[in-house]
Amino acid sequence: MTHTSVVGPHEAKSIVIAGLSGGAGKSMVSVGLTRALRDTGAAVIPFKKGPDYIDAGWLTAAAQSPCYNLDPYLMSAETVRYSFFSHLHGADYGVVEGNRGIYDGVDYQGHYSTAALAKELDLPVLLVVNCSKTTRTIGALVLGCCAFDPDVRFAGVILNQIATSRHETIIRQTLEHYTPLPVLGIVPRMREDIFPMRHLGLTPQQEYCNADAAVNKLAELARSEFELEAITAAMARVQTAAPPAPKVDTTASPLVIGVLRDMAFQFYYEENLEMLQRDGARLVAIDALSAECLPEELDALYIGGGFPETSARQLAENVTFRASVRQQAEAGLPIYAECGGLIYLGRSICIDDREYPLANVFPIVFGLAKKPQAHGYSAFTVEAENSFYPVGTRVKGHEFRYSTIKEWSGEPAELVLKMERGAGFIQGRDGLKKKNVLAMYTHVLAPGSPEWSMGLLAAARSYKKNKSSF
Repeated sequence: MTHTSVVGPHEAKSIVIAGLSGGAGKSMVSVGLTRALRDTGAAVIPFKKGPDYIDAGWLTAAAQSPCYNLDPYLMSAETVRYSFFSHLHGADYGVVEGNRGIYDGVDYQGHYSTAALAKELDLPVLLVVNCSKTTRTIGALVLGCCAFDPDVRFAGVILNQIATSRHETIIRQTLEHYTPLPVLGIVPRMREDIFPMRHLGLTPQQEYCNADAAVNKLAELARSEFELEAITAAMARVQTAAPPAPKVDTTASPLVIGVLRDMAFQFYYEENLEMLQRDGARLVAIDALSAECLPEELDALYIGGGFPETSARQLAENVTFRASVRQQAEAGLPIYAECGGLIYLGRSICIDDREYPLANVFPIVFGLAKKPQAHGYSAFTVEAENSFYPVGTRVKGHEFRYSTIKEWSGEPAELVLKMERGAGFIQGRDGLKKKNVLAMYTHVLAPGSPEWSMGLLAAARSYKKNKSSF
C-alpha cells in the first residue's frame, strides 16, 4: 500500500480499535496498523482511550509521533473533542485504541466506555475478536455488539488467535451469513508473544531492547493479513482544528522545569508536557540512572510514574544524584511527584528481601506486593496549604500501583489531599508535603485538570523570583 493523500489540508481519516474485552488483541492491531500506515509515508497520530501509559508508549513508537490520551472520565466531552481534532491537525490518519471491552464503562449504562467515545467523536469501530477455542459463537458475539447499541458504527472485524485455515473459514462464513460486518483481517496464533510480558503486564517499550523489531513485525503482519485499503476506506473523514499558538513571553527568560525521563520514570502524559511548554516553560529531560546531579538552572522538577522497582539497583547506585535531589528539596526547589516519583522520594524500597536506598526526602520504606494495591479512577480534594494547588481544589485522576508502605512514622492527617475516590497513600488520604515538595500516588491528566499545569508553573515562577532576589 503506497500512500497518496486522500484528505484535504484540514481533514484527516480516523477509526477506533475496540475489543470484546481486555486481552482481545487491540494493542497488536493498533500498533501494527499504525506502523503500517506510517510506513507508507503518511503522518499518523495515535490516541489511547483511558488512563494508560504503556500502550501509549508502544503507539508512540509505532507512529514515531506522540500518542495522546482521550479519557472521557478525566476530561469533559468538549476537551476530548478539542484534544482529538487539534492534535490531528496536519496529519493523514488518526488511530484510536480503546480500552477493556467496547461497552465497558464505569456503570451498567456504559458511561465513559470506548463505544461512548466513538460516538462522541463520530468514528467507526474496527472490532478485534479473540477467536481462541471457538468458531460459530463468534457470530453471536459480533451480532450482539451490533445490536447492543445501534448508534455505534462498525467498520468491520479483525479475527485474532486464528489457529488454522479451517478455523478462519468457519468464522468468516459465520460472520458473512449472520452479521452485517466484513472480516478485514486476521491475526494468526503465534508460538511466542510479539509484545513482551511480565508480572505487571505489558512491558513498556522503553525497557524492551527489541521494541522497534516488535513494532516492525506487527506492521508486516498488518500488511500481509489486514485489508488495509478497505480499513482506510472505512475510516471517517474528520475536520481538524489548528491548536493555539504557544504563549511565549519574549521579555523574560523561560521557566526551566526538569523532567526525570529514563528507564525508571517513563509515565508521562504528552499533554501535560505540552501544556507546560505551551505556557512558555523549557523542559529539561534528566536521566536519574546516569546523571551526576540535578542541573542548577532548574526552577522546578517533575517526577512522573514508572517502574522504579525494576531499576532499583541502578537508582540506588547513583548516590550523587539521589543526594542532589534531597539537597534541592531541602533548599526549596518545587518538586511534583506522582506514584513512581513518590517512591523515589522515599527512604528506600524493599524487593526480594533486599533494601535499596532512594532519595530520602520522605522517611518512607516501600515494599512491593504481588497484586495491585490501587487500580482505577480516583479523585481528591485539597485540604491543606501546598505549593501547587489552592485549598478546596478538586482534581480527578487515576491510580495503579503494586507498592506498599512498609514503614512511615507520619500521621494520615499530615497528608494534604483527601481522597473522594480511590485509595491514595494511606487511610483515604494522599499528598505528602515537605517545603515545596508535593508527592502523591494519584496521576493527573492536565487537559482535564488545568490546575495541575497552572500550579506547577506558579510554583516554578515563585521559586525563580525568590532566587533572583538573592
